[in-house]
Amino acid sequence: MTASTASSSTDSVFVFVHGAWHGSGQWAATQRALAALGAASMAVDLPGHGFDAPLPTGYLRPGQPGLLTEKSALATVTMDDSAEAVLDTLRQARRHRRVVLVAHSAGGGPASLAAERVPGLVDEIVYLSAFVPAGRPRFSDYLGSPENATARGRSLSLGDPGELGAVRINPLSQDPAYVEELRQTHYHDTALDRFDRWRSALSPDLPLAIPATPVIVTPQRWGRVPRTFLRCADDRALPTAVQDLMVAEADRAMPGSPFTVRTLPGSHSPFAARPGELAEALLS
Repeated sequence: MTASTASSSTDSVFVFVHGAWHGSGQWAATQRALAALGAASMAVDLPGHGFDAPLPTGYLRPGQPGLLTEKSALATVTMDDSAEAVLDTLRQARRHRRVVLVAHSAGGGPASLAAERVPGLVDEIVYLSAFVPAGRPRFSDYLGSPENATARGRSLSLGDPGELGAVRINPLSQDPAYVEELRQTHYHDTALDRFDRWRSALSPDLPLAIPATPVIVTPQRWGRVPRTFLRCADDRALPTAVQDLMVAEADRAMPGSPFTVRTLPGSHSPFAARPGELAEALLS
């Protein structure tokens, strides 16, 4: 790290927004690496995520009764609720001179809406293999695109998301094939002895509003915030073709402020597999 980078890092605070089924804890190793390099950081728990997330009543019981049919307690969580959670943390972080908002995966929706609503709270946005709404307003628009045809993990979803009010997975599944698909989709380059710890910390429900609600961003607000996209080169949950499509469509929609694009090696979850490298990439 150069002297100028070190100086910049101590003037900044990174605000992390997690993706689907995760929580603020996913960033802990990256935050430690940033702290060792002199950078402050904060992490958000979106509504319905983290250790306070409500679980289906049978989720922790033998046989997991009702898991396929019980309506999610998160069915009423909205994109607005999630954006407000991000804004609350951004307001706390604003005492620092520079705020860098970092969103992963589905967290790109709430992060983008927060930046659109109060762009003055954000000096830069970093999308870590994250949903960018400038070209298409719903994450599901990209998930259903031809570019996403090679994505893994489609078989992980349980029940009818429309009936459940959530996209439900089963991180505690006892089915070896299901567990292996979860690993291959999100954590294929994370050490096997650590993967079970990671999956046990996941929540089963993603509020359906997160992938399904349109997020409208404008050149005058979201578009004025400098943006970087960190591509994950071996991403099996959101293939690079989709990552590149989102960036290209955003740049066409907002040609006056194109993305800076960088590439990281490995999977959809660099915070698990290589948090030190991720911290260095953020500081650079």
